[in-house]
Amino acid sequence: MIAYKLFRKLKDGNITSLYINKKRRLPIYEWMIAESYPTKKFAVRPYWHCTKTPNAPHIKMKNRVWYEVEINDYIEFKRPKSQGGVWYLANEIKILKPI
Repeated sequence: MIAYKLFRKLKDGNITSLYINKKRRLPIYEWMIAESYPTKKFAVRPYWHCTKTPNAPHIKMKNRVWYEVEINDYIEFKRPKSQGGVWYLANEIKILKPI
């Protein structure tokens, strides 16, 4: 299934996760399995968080970029419209292309 994910864009053009394990550079066009990285001040969420549409009004867009992603083995998670509406919590993700 196609979904959208917001990433942190580095000066060198690489992308990383927004908050958790953000030092890891993420590959494009490779399947990745969700892993758990407990982080102080964050709830433990061992899934890739994606959205139905490229919309997350609660997140500042500085150094951020939306990508189209393909996801497998996911559940739908309803969020308020102020947080983008429908999210998908996926066990597998493949980053495809920036939008």
